[in-house]
Amino acid sequence: MAVIFACPVPILRMFSLDRTLEFYVDYLGCSVDWQHRFEDDLPLYMQVSRAGLVLHLSEHHGDGSPGANIRIPTQGVEALHAELHSKNYRYLRPGLETAPWGERLLILLDPAGNRLQFVEPLGKEADHG
Repeated sequence: MAVIFACPVPILRMFSLDRTLEFYVDYLGCSVDWQHRFEDDLPLYMQVSRAGLVLHLSEHHGDGSPGANIRIPTQGVEALHAELHSKNYRYLRPGLETAPWGERLLILLDPAGNRLQFVEPLGKEADHG
């Protein structure tokens, strides 16, 4: 049997549910797919998603380290940039960069300091696998 890998689902640490929802749902446009707590006063674990992007967010100690850095292959990074700039999110006004290795980059920091790099190759000649 052949080994087949699916896309990984990063687990990112969160601390403030209100700020996390403001960022991922209101600003980034994700939907909350599900939430889980073992009991009402225990940490929350949840999944958010949008257009193929799936992330797990956790309040559990040891589930991810604040300040993680993930690359998210994206089609339409300029459209995402325009969408985000049309929103009045008080904590972030991201720029759009062209990297010397041939990618357009939109870099966001979530409320826990996790770095989300939305990357789009400039063309087939810039595709480095």
